[in-house]
Amino acid sequence: MTVRWGVVATSGYKLLTLCFIAILFVSGCGTEAANSNQDEVVYVNEDKEERIAQRLQDVQSKPYTIAVVPKLTGISYYEAAEEGAMEAAEDLNVNVIFTGPPVGDVTLQMKVIEELIARKVDAIAVSANDPFKLLPVLKKAREQNIKVITWDGDTDPIGREFFVNMVDPQTLGRHLMDNLALSLNEKGKFAIITSSLTASNTTDWIKWIKIQQKEYYPEMKLTEIVSSNDSYDNAYEAAKYLMNEYPDLSGIIGVSAVAPSAAAKAIQAAGKSNSVKVVGLSLPNAMRDYIKEGVTPNITLWSPQRLGYLTVALAKNLLDGEFPYDQQEIPKVGNIRVKDNVVIMGVPIVFTKENIDQYDF
Repeated sequence: MTVRWGVVATSGYKLLTLCFIAILFVSGCGTEAANSNQDEVVYVNEDKEERIAQRLQDVQSKPYTIAVVPKLTGISYYEAAEEGAMEAAEDLNVNVIFTGPPVGDVTLQMKVIEELIARKVDAIAVSANDPFKLLPVLKKAREQNIKVITWDGDTDPIGREFFVNMVDPQTLGRHLMDNLALSLNEKGKFAIITSSLTASNTTDWIKWIKIQQKEYYPEMKLTEIVSSNDSYDNAYEAAKYLMNEYPDLSGIIGVSAVAPSAAAKAIQAAGKSNSVKVVGLSLPNAMRDYIKEGVTPNITLWSPQRLGYLTVALAKNLLDGEFPYDQQEIPKVGNIRVKDNVVIMGVPIVFTKENIDQYDF
């Protein structure tokens, strides 16, 4: 008897039969094992894919929380911006917290941002009261993976991803100077009432007002720049002070949403509607009567509602991983301009006696 590969060979037929049975047995076991392993792998992959899909669905179904911080609360300009921000929140399925300090104070604004960091919001969009003093608290926010952008008033670029600006500052500053010069026949003394002496947007506009005056209106003289801290009462007192301090004052440029209406009221109260003209930035509803009565020839602004809407829309895009780009079309806003991480919403609107009744904000 001979033993070959563990099989007892007693005859040719029996050997062939045993080999065939052995082959079938080994093949069957291998197939079963392979099938078993294949079934297990498919099961694991499907389970993993389902878990990933569920996590993705959970993330997508959880709205972002975007905090929009104005320079201060309680004035019509920022209330209009809040309306636009809340409209965007509804359209884009995000949560919006619109909160700011009661007055235009950078220290109070820092506290507001600290509270938002503690609430673990996803993004903070701030209209900065100071371009540098907010940098430490904004750095803290970014270190906690909170996206930071600025709107209406910028910080130093190191403090944010990008700045949502209303209009080009050079265009606006030169335009405001032209407006006043036209109403004063390009001669006379004028003053500026601004919202802040440190906010980047107002300082930029004033810079271009000065440049335009120097280049084109040599017979006009800037007497003084006074800050109102974005307070109507402060702006009213500032206008009274300027008219008393400079009896031959011919005009006031209001570089603040509350300044032109406050100055116009002070001018009327002083009986100087024919001798002192006011131009600047304000809401049409606040200036309608003064324009129709001739205290001011026109007023300039943009839509604060659109600005609020755009700010939230771009913040949401940023959270989705999308940066703004030049000529990008934003629903309900239009095409934006982008240069060096600064977004320009559009061109200013000039409200006159002829068109002011077409606007309600």
